[in-house]
Amino acid sequence: MSFKTADVGIVPEAWDVEELRYFLDLITYGFTNPMPDSDEGPWKLTAKDVVNGRINYGTARRTTIEAFKSKLTDKSRPRVGDVLLTKDGSIGRVAVVDRDGVCINQSVALLRPKKNINPEFLKYLLISPHYQRVMEGDSDGSTIKHIYITRVDKMQVAVPPLAEQSEILKVVGTIDDRITLLRETNATLEAIAQALFKSWFVDFDPVLAKAEGRQPEGMDATTAALFPDSFEESELGLVPKGWAVKPVGDAVDCLGGGTPDTKESSYWEPAEHCWTTPKDLSGLQSPVLLRTERQLSTLGLAKVSSGLLPAGTLLLSSRAPIGYLAIAQMPVAVNQGYIAIPPGGELSPVYMLFWCRQNMEVIKGRANGSTFMEVSKKAFRPIPAMVPTAGVLDAFANIAEPLFERLIENERQAQTLTQLRDTLLPRLISGQLRLSDAEQAVEEALA
Repeated sequence: MSFKTADVGIVPEAWDVEELRYFLDLITYGFTNPMPDSDEGPWKLTAKDVVNGRINYGTARRTTIEAFKSKLTDKSRPRVGDVLLTKDGSIGRVAVVDRDGVCINQSVALLRPKKNINPEFLKYLLISPHYQRVMEGDSDGSTIKHIYITRVDKMQVAVPPLAEQSEILKVVGTIDDRITLLRETNATLEAIAQALFKSWFVDFDPVLAKAEGRQPEGMDATTAALFPDSFEESELGLVPKGWAVKPVGDAVDCLGGGTPDTKESSYWEPAEHCWTTPKDLSGLQSPVLLRTERQLSTLGLAKVSSGLLPAGTLLLSSRAPIGYLAIAQMPVAVNQGYIAIPPGGELSPVYMLFWCRQNMEVIKGRANGSTFMEVSKKAFRPIPAMVPTAGVLDAFANIAEPLFERLIENERQAQTLTQLRDTLLPRLISGQLRLSDAEQAVEEALA
């Protein structure tokens, strides 16, 4: 294979090196005027809805069909196969439109590929490190970043022939398909554990069944015997007889952390101990923390009052924003933006993960603050929590914790595959890695 030198580096001779607009029929951005909300109707997408190479319809809002048809121009209504690029705030995130009936606001650019570039290839090209750096370098704004489509469309890109694009997409797509499967499996595992928690500790299905003289569904006799057959009054209303209600701070430890002086390098170097802020939880696909962006030195760790918390600690972000949840899989120190719940209390971190989700509105209701809302440990600890008997808690753990262990292993695999994809992608996109070598690396990773 022969190569040539271009503005984007050394690329194969057969690749086209042109401004991006050479490969586009259209580049524009979405509506600027507010659109009404609706419970049903077309999706209206903003930059926050474009994450991890996909459109997250779980965070997107809807608008009315009338507004979609009458208030929007075609530039705000992307077609299937159009590529979306976030241009305001978190710039440079990319996704391919996968359904009709969506519209975009001004924080999202629409790129309509010509027939000489595959939409999926364009997505991977734009998220590769070189082009991300180019867009970052062309951005404006100190607090909120902006990129301008008039600069994006003049960006020099190197694009292989369509047949080679397809081969590259097969390699990357194989990895992405496995990552998607792992994440979908994790969503199912999480939903099973959440449903079990709700059945036992919110709806009290086993207790209600026994109160009516029925055998609890899907439960063996030994487990069923752990549940009472009646209720009693409590601070939380009717709860199963014999189950306690107490302040959550009496059932578990609730700890906070701190941030050593960031200007004192000896607190951060050498980087020896994981230290987390809620930012580490913002992009998690599963409630599992496997790594942190920053680490502390031993000297820096001494400046955090709670010290190094053990693996298995539940992390609840208590501000900016409130409500991120994850269980750390390694010893970790935390900053002041967390309420940390280590193992060893009456209620396990896995139980508390689902308890926090079930009671999130109550938790947020304890927040206060003038600059930003925060739930302090002092406000969190008095929240009343139901504490089932030890036998019932053990029975829940025997079911939920193996599910969570599978979820953790799946997430480890997903992150390993993500790293492989991100390593291979820039070399494939630039033509510096032979497809046969990339295919071998993927086969070995998936074996």
